[in-house]
Amino acid sequence: MKTTEQGLPLAVKVDPAELHRDPSQLAGEMLRLCQRAAARAGLAKRKQLEEAGMSAASLARTGLPTEADVARQEIVEEQDYDTEPQSWLRTV
Repeated sequence: MKTTEQGLPLAVKVDPAELHRDPSQLAGEMLRLCQRAAARAGLAKRKQLEEAGMSAASLARTGLPTEADVARQEIVEEQDYDTEPQSWLRTV
């Protein structure tokens, strides 16, 4: 899956076998992947601004996620699964 910095999907590649799954589960997983991509892109943008010399106070006002925010979000996602994800969609 390829997304914009905001997590909007630009390109999606789904293994044909995944198309036999429950559509709502597949859609939910795709949405989670988009949200994860947006969070990671926001973190990368924050790091870029930090390296460019933006102050911590200004960075805080941007609303861009911190490493702790992204890690927390990913831990919550993992805890929402009782088992391993049923799909292994990945970025291309």
